[in-house]
Amino acid sequence: MVGAIAIEASPLASDNQWLLEIAQKNPMIVGVIGDLVPVSTDFLKQLDALHKSPLFLGIRYGNLWNRDLMADLEKPGFVEGLKALSGAGLVFESANPDPRLMRAILNVGERVPELRIVIDHLPHAMVPNDGTEGGEYWSNLRRLGANLNVFVKLSEIPVMKEGKLVTDPKFYREPLDALWDVFGEDRAIFGSDWPNSDHVASYAETLGIVGDYMAGKSPQMREKYYWKNSIVAYHWRRRNADQPTGRGLVARGRIQPDVAL
Repeated sequence: MVGAIAIEASPLASDNQWLLEIAQKNPMIVGVIGDLVPVSTDFLKQLDALHKSPLFLGIRYGNLWNRDLMADLEKPGFVEGLKALSGAGLVFESANPDPRLMRAILNVGERVPELRIVIDHLPHAMVPNDGTEGGEYWSNLRRLGANLNVFVKLSEIPVMKEGKLVTDPKFYREPLDALWDVFGEDRAIFGSDWPNSDHVASYAETLGIVGDYMAGKSPQMREKYYWKNSIVAYHWRRRNADQPTGRGLVARGRIQPDVAL
């Protein structure tokens, strides 16, 4: 492991700068996803200030801190804030998906088509068992999968049953295959959920479960999943010589020779 993107897990605006300062001192961290509220009165000011750092890659918004993306989208200024985010070339990342959030993210993609979106923790989402709701959930997911600016982070994968970590690869294959089939090899991204994942599995155990699943993929697919796709999604740039470069990667049909992690 030679690089990582740090995801802000605090609603305090001041912690965005704190995390950036931590990242600046640690070249292994190639980027930071912050936490800002698009309808706040100083959103554009905060966004501009944070964007001065090349390590600031975007914001996270979803089912956390008592937020409701579906309702918030209708608040004056929210969509305009997302357009400003997109205009700055930054990412919109979701948090803790469920069927309502999937509908909201689909709405975001339709209102701001150029916005790059990363859906995190999707393997952990509770899929409705009801035929109608379940059908709508997968329909919305397929519509999101048709948007080439939407990426899925296969994170928060490990599952506990009867107090024990499930390590059988067969247990994970079907749900991960379903997501892989929707988003494909070019828009699935590795995510560890560390250190939050420690209450379920160690980092090594998490990586082992993912590794067992990815062992059935080609070397090219594994390379895309573990790092190449994250360049296209986040536009991070390398800081250490042992980190890979993204020169020559294709994004939406265009060569981006200047992208290097």
